[in-house]
Amino acid sequence: MIRFDDRVAIVTGAGRGLGRAHALGLAARGARVLVSDLPENGAPSAASRAVVAEIEAAGGVAQANAADVSNAEAADAAVAQALAAWGRVDIVVNNAGILRDKSFAKLSNEDFEAVWRVHVLGSAYITRAAWPAMREQKYGRVLFTSSASGIYGNFGQANYAAAKAAMIGLMNVLHLEGIKYDIRVNSLVPSAATAMTNDLLPPTALDLMAPETVTPAVLFLCGEDAPSRVIMSAGAGVFDVTHIEEGPGVFLPTAERTPETIAARFPEIASRADLSPVSGALEQTQKFIALALEGANKTSI
Repeated sequence: MIRFDDRVAIVTGAGRGLGRAHALGLAARGARVLVSDLPENGAPSAASRAVVAEIEAAGGVAQANAADVSNAEAADAAVAQALAAWGRVDIVVNNAGILRDKSFAKLSNEDFEAVWRVHVLGSAYITRAAWPAMREQKYGRVLFTSSASGIYGNFGQANYAAAKAAMIGLMNVLHLEGIKYDIRVNSLVPSAATAMTNDLLPPTALDLMAPETVTPAVLFLCGEDAPSRVIMSAGAGVFDVTHIEEGPGVFLPTAERTPETIAARFPEIASRADLSPVSGALEQTQKFIALALEGANKTSI
């Protein structure tokens, strides 16, 4: 059974919706949880305090935290609170988020930047604050919240989609940097009825998509035996994994390196046959070099 006894988790945006469900789920399995949410008059919000009360009523341990994670000092202070209370930080669930939906032609710079600050900088700041403790204790589980908008696109969400795609890039790098310290880093792609989606989905869909239907994926991805570098989608009781793969590559001799040749051979270049994962950017570069050397040798024969 997946348990979190003696583990300390920070959940951002945990006053309601998905964050609340994640905080309750972690606490129910033994984690001590810092319930972080936007401050109200400089203090923990009523919502975050209510979640703490729920956890404590069920016999769990939690503290409320007031933090705008898009502020680096506030993110540092949230991690410092967890360390002061419990001496370690094992899990960071980056859940805090906002929407500013408009078509790209109507999207202001301010709306783009606001979404970017919360989703990208907020996730980076609080993870960066917890990173030294995780490295020192040689254990950590980090979860970024991505979105199908970032992977596949969604009309009117250029700012949100760009920020959510950035979560996958951040995951890829931190997976590589954290692996020797047993810091495992994953991305969650939730589909849930929350304050951010209530106006976007029909009532029949919302009834199926309670935030609690997503939380089992969080518990799995933050467990002791969790994988790393996984993009897991969850919603309405359905779970899936998105894979990033590429083909074997097609070498073009010098005389054939023209856009016309690429157009003629595009079906071969874009073929989905023989797809394979790539562990990092350098691996792709090394593959290209190997193909080029092999192609050059064939050309010279």
